[in-house]
Amino acid sequence: MPQQPLYHTNPDRDVPWNGLPLLPINEELYKNVEIYEQLGRAKEAMGLLAGRSVAIPNQAILINSITLQEAKDSSAIENVFTTNDDLYQAFSDSRFDVNVSAPTKEVLRYREAIWKGHAYLQEHGAFDIDYFINLYREIKEARDGIRPPFATTYIRQAGSGPNAGKRIYTPPKGKEVLRKKLQNLVNFLNDDSIPPKEPLLKMAIAHFQFEAIHPFRDGNGRVGRILNIHYLTQAELLELPILYLSRYIIDHKQEYYDTLAGVSQRGDWESWILYILRAVDSTARLTYRKINEILEAKETILDAVEREQNFQRPGQLIDAIFVQPFTKVSHLTDADLYAENTARNYLNKLHEMGVVEKREIKGRHYYKNHELEQILSF
Repeated sequence: MPQQPLYHTNPDRDVPWNGLPLLPINEELYKNVEIYEQLGRAKEAMGLLAGRSVAIPNQAILINSITLQEAKDSSAIENVFTTNDDLYQAFSDSRFDVNVSAPTKEVLRYREAIWKGHAYLQEHGAFDIDYFINLYREIKEARDGIRPPFATTYIRQAGSGPNAGKRIYTPPKGKEVLRKKLQNLVNFLNDDSIPPKEPLLKMAIAHFQFEAIHPFRDGNGRVGRILNIHYLTQAELLELPILYLSRYIIDHKQEYYDTLAGVSQRGDWESWILYILRAVDSTARLTYRKINEILEAKETILDAVEREQNFQRPGQLIDAIFVQPFTKVSHLTDADLYAENTARNYLNKLHEMGVVEKREIKGRHYYKNHELEQILSF
């Protein structure tokens, strides 16, 4: 009698994979030395990041700056592009529906989805199907939910090569099929007794499973990438959702799609999990460096401002210009830091010192922090 495979792969990429195996997967698929060595490196990097992030007095510096860049990078993976200036300007205005391009709006909705999903989990304490539907609706500004039974989605080869446009994967089809597989994923995420015990391994497996289910008409990649960070905060590896893998995926985009396909076509979980663990390792160390660079830049500027002796509450002023790359007078007045004239005078003085660049865009004045933008863009 032939030996049963450890994982039942997709027999036909042109047919909906309704036989996508439920979780958990067989532990033999990921229990090997190479994976656990890389897991150790990723956990070390996560520990560095977690320790550094909680030591920052003003968490808004991380919350706004890093999540904005993630929103831009993750959307770029799906070919939704905007410029840094357009994004930062629109975010600083807090009026996303006025004179804002469609791609910029979509990027800002992604950022909103990160925080609404985070708040949802804090309120409900666990993942559920509505968590995924809410993320999708926020990102896509949609009202529908799980794909209806008649909707068939195909994943096609990207690029311009000879195989461009070729169908490489067909996700499961049928509303009840999708709901059953999503509920299985929810149970896997919420139940710590279901192996693997290591949260980073569980995150990697869950990310593949969500992308394979592909429950929505669009936006599945972005929902899946938000799931990554929300799972890590739920598992208490991080206090805040500040570890985002999109930059790594952009830099290793073909490998991302190749290793995803490797699981469905060959049952190659090892390559996929190693890819995600390397992404976590690299991204955690990069984010750790960015935090240090932001704090160093902030302290250097604060020293220069304090030497001027012409500013009240200089520490709070410099904190404010590091919350996001574009600062407006209203940001300082809304925070009750200064009266309007004082806020304007101080920002103009920072412009004269070369700390920020004053810009007028469509009749509005913005003060751009080049140091912060440069750190975030790296």
